[in-house]
Amino acid sequence: MIGFILVPLGLLVLARTVAGTGPGRTLVAAFVTSTVGAGLVLPYYGAEAFGLHAIARQAATDPQIDLLALADQVRYDPIAISTFGIGLLALGVGATLAAVAIWRDNLLPRLSGVPFALGFLLFLPQFFTPAAVRISHGVLVGAGLLWLATALWRAAGARPTRRATPR
Repeated sequence: MIGFILVPLGLLVLARTVAGTGPGRTLVAAFVTSTVGAGLVLPYYGAEAFGLHAIARQAATDPQIDLLALADQVRYDPIAISTFGIGLLALGVGATLAAVAIWRDNLLPRLSGVPFALGFLLFLPQFFTPAAVRISHGVLVGAGLLWLATALWRAAGARPTRRATPR
């Protein structure tokens, strides 16, 4: 859940870095889209983290409770699963917009946004794959975010700092 909060904040930093350019406007769109996506995804993860925990604690004391049926009600509620899916799609669109902006701008290596975008575009499909694929997806997302963060860090260090001019 923390990662879904940090991704839009990272995109905001990236957008501010190239503000006022064509890619800068695309990165603002990436930030807004990813923020909306994270906002739609986080309630689902909150229900899983906190709601399922409460259900499991109650089921431990009451053997009459059908734990799996209640968990499925939380996970597969039509509204919950719809907002989750739409949120993941929005995060994928936001990551793709970021990759396009990075490709168009000369600040970062062109390919540095591609693993990030692929990881987020594949977020929803990976839920329907075996554990090995889901683990590989996690590695892809982590590597993509690490590459992007490292490239941004290096680009920020290479830029001259602005000095305040007296009025």
